Amino acid sequence: MKITNYYIGAGCITQTVWNYLSNMPLEHGIKDVDFVYFDESDLSEEKEDRLKVQLESFFPDYPYKIDVTNEARVYLWYKSQFGYEIEPYHSVEDAIDTWPTTATSFGIRITSNKWNVYAPFGLDDVFNKVVRPNKRQITKEIYDMKVNRWKALWNDLSIEQW
Repeated sequence: MKITNYYIGAGCITQTVWNYLSNMPLEHGIKDVDFVYFDESDLSEEKEDRLKVQLESFFPDYPYKIDVTNEARVYLWYKSQFGYEIEPYHSVEDAIDTWPTTATSFGIRITSNKWNVYAPFGLDDVFNKVVRPNKRQITKEIYDMKVNRWKALWNDLSIEQW
């Protein structure tokens, strides 16, 4: 299965940078790796599952859970997980634009041996270890839950209140 419209993003990248800047082991605090893509032609959970199995087979000893999400289908399950409905995204970048913090709203991918970075809020907050809410979609409760976990793992973060 070939996917070209994808990014690796969110916490795993941000937290690796924070770990480096804080002189911590690079894997400190990382729970999973987010692999996001956009495919309106197949909104099945089964395709996500097949892609996850394929990615895991490429990296059999990889120590982290690989979280695969077709951002085209998020609106189908968002309410059951977070308690409110959202509009369908129009692209994988549209989805990244809504991620919970400015420091985690970015993705990277390699195409033709070139790094591609999508960072709608820039990268300053990542490299300055600043956490501020992206209020486009999330609630205060979601933000506070993330912030509380992160404060316990990286006590040198600068946290902006909701």
